[in-house]
Amino acid sequence: QVQLVESGGGYVQPGGSLTLSCAASGTILSIGAMGWYRRPPGQLRELVATISSSGVTEYADSVKGRFTVSRDNAQNTVTLQMNSLKSEDTAVYYCDAGVRSPSTDSLAVRYWGQGTLVTVSS
Repeated sequence: QVQLVESGGGYVQPGGSLTLSCAASGTILSIGAMGWYRRPPGQLRELVATISSSGVTEYADSVKGRFTVSRDNAQNTVTLQMNSLKSEDTAVYYCDAGVRSPSTDSLAVRYWGQGTLVTVSS
């Protein structure tokens, strides 16, 4: 059974930093693209950042220059370093990954973390 477990959410003042981490566990054959989404209060979930298996990254315009996504293939983890946080960054953040496992008959299936709340407020 594949699971994504997140950590690092919390309360931070504007201008501060937080690092979110997400680790995939279970019987895993391989992991393709990984990424982060967020759902601000009263809004739909939106893409924050993605990183391919080879390390190619994409970012939402709202976080470019402030957030950095990275991955550790040996640890099956993806990390989101968030700097210069703004109140607009307040949201529930979700990690996701395309995972190949025996339970998916070796097909790549998207898995989601449970979500972690980031609150940016003075």
